[in-house]
Amino acid sequence: MKRDDVNKFPMKDTTLSALEFEEKEYRLNNGDNLYFVVNPKGNKRWELRYKKPSTGKWSFLGLGAYPEVGSKWARQKADEARKLISQGIDPVVQKAEERLATLEQGAYTFKQLAEEFYLTKTWTPDTTARNVGALNNHVMPAMGKRDYRNITKQEWHDLFQEIQKKLNPRTGKPIIETGQRVTALVREIYDYAEVIGKATYNPITNLHKYLKKHESNGMKHVSDEELPALLRAIDKYPASDTRIGLKLLSILFSRPSELREAKWEEFDLAKGIWLIPASRMKMKKEHKVPLATQALSLLQELKQLTSHSPFLFPSRSNKGQPKSDTIFIEALKRMGYGGKQNPHGFRHIASTTLNNQFSDKPQVVEACLAHTKNGVKGTYDKATHFEERKTMMQWYADHLEKLADDSVIHFKRA
Repeated sequence: MKRDDVNKFPMKDTTLSALEFEEKEYRLNNGDNLYFVVNPKGNKRWELRYKKPSTGKWSFLGLGAYPEVGSKWARQKADEARKLISQGIDPVVQKAEERLATLEQGAYTFKQLAEEFYLTKTWTPDTTARNVGALNNHVMPAMGKRDYRNITKQEWHDLFQEIQKKLNPRTGKPIIETGQRVTALVREIYDYAEVIGKATYNPITNLHKYLKKHESNGMKHVSDEELPALLRAIDKYPASDTRIGLKLLSILFSRPSELREAKWEEFDLAKGIWLIPASRMKMKKEHKVPLATQALSLLQELKQLTSHSPFLFPSRSNKGQPKSDTIFIEALKRMGYGGKQNPHGFRHIASTTLNNQFSDKPQVVEACLAHTKNGVKGTYDKATHFEERKTMMQWYADHLEKLADDSVIHFKRA
């Protein structure tokens, strides 16, 4: 429909949608200075012609595009603008001020603050995924768009309590530990805001005292009496790569992620050394692991299975990625040790055994575990005790081999 064919105002939506564009933009007064504008590209919009309160000059106020803004809504928006004008308020100025306030508010949303905070961290990819995922799942839906300066301590406390009441879909148990981790992360984010001058106080301070405490299962491990049976059960595990992984965990007692994400390029099998780069270590310090003969034999066997990938334990669906972080946990569950042994628990077993056997060399044991010395001693003692660790770790591998041998009678330690 051409504009010259319009003979009735206000125009109906059938007329508005049928209006054709011309070489130049044109306006049609739809009544009370509410104009319908059609531009040469066929785009249509609403405008209100009004006198500016400050100067008395005529001007136009955009009310939105058509058909997103229909005729009824356009009239409502025009009426709201006229009320402002009658009060001596310029709707264009009001709109600009509201837009500025929105931008300023956006600069102080908790989501934006958290994203700034992430840039300051040197987390591993796994840690980043875990921490950011926890915040996105449990915090951002409620607090992401809020001005973090106005969120009260009580509101945060209520949220953290609600998080701790949620159930893990896999175990059916409350996610108390996740609630604690999220609380710690939010406290760190506010600490960051205080340091850079974007917050005057931290509302998360002391909230952890009033939340439920998580009983950690991270170092869950079998007793001395149960260890030989566990080692024999691992020997019989049907999946070859997982079996080798569990045996390496028990012999090398590295952190599970350090082994699971390990690449072949980190190993010098000829020299019997595994060099874990600083980027993958918890304390961000390179760690050289001496490989016992049993570990070397297992690695040679594993190389026949996974040398096609850069990873020792490649994902089945993507050879360029390591296996899931649940691979060893699920294997222990299938073996009947889900409630008794955690992959991280092999470190506890090794620490206890080595400290008992080498009670005069605690610093060497700590070096085997890649623990960082604290205080003055840590500042001046830079020794890695590598040669002593070679001897210690070979003794430990031999010790586990004897325990796994069911032809040997094992006596309980007094």
